[in-house]
Amino acid sequence: MDIQRCSIRRRLRHRAAWHFRSACHQRNPSIPLTVDVTENVSLYAGVSGSSTNFGSAGFSSFQITSWNIGFQADLYQQNGGTFPTVTLQSTITQSIPNGPLGTTSFNNILEFDYALDSDETRGLLSGFQHTRTDVGNALGRINPNTIAYVGGYYQWPNNWKFTGRVGVQSFEGAQLLTLTSIQPFTQPIVRLDLDRMDDNDNRLFGITAEIMWVPKPAYQLTVRTPLYAVRN
Repeated sequence: MDIQRCSIRRRLRHRAAWHFRSACHQRNPSIPLTVDVTENVSLYAGVSGSSTNFGSAGFSSFQITSWNIGFQADLYQQNGGTFPTVTLQSTITQSIPNGPLGTTSFNNILEFDYALDSDETRGLLSGFQHTRTDVGNALGRINPNTIAYVGGYYQWPNNWKFTGRVGVQSFEGAQLLTLTSIQPFTQPIVRLDLDRMDDNDNRLFGITAEIMWVPKPAYQLTVRTPLYAVRN
């Protein structure tokens, strides 16, 4: 559940994001680079890594664990009309190293954004996310994961913006080698975003808190710190 919007034409965006996961005690920084081809289409690519806490030994050294490439496009814009803005985001992620148990995931998000005012500071959201993961070895299998959600957002005059999404996640299970299979489950998911925006609706700083039941609760905190290079 990570659709983003922007409004400056021909902008290069470099955003660092740190993910903190309580269930497995990991730090997962992501460093993507985004190019806004037009006001409605963006292309992006980047790498992600992790550092794991092994208890008394502290966190391990940072290692690059995957790279990704994708795009985001507004298929339709509301522009004051009655039909909501429709946005598609598609990402391919390849694990590193790409060995026998290496994975390639295909993630697609389709989101509907219905603005309640002309300035698009208040609105309602709904969407679907589908993730398919291919394992490099035939002895492993990870079945698709699907999320359906609803939500809304509100932006104050001082450009602080709050977005909330709640939904249901359905995972169809997995089997890796001779290990015990991961059973399918359907559980709730909650995501809360607090962002500082500029006058052009670009994120200056953001914090995301996400709770996923997989099937036990897992917590993830993401801090986003974008850097911008503007081409006039």
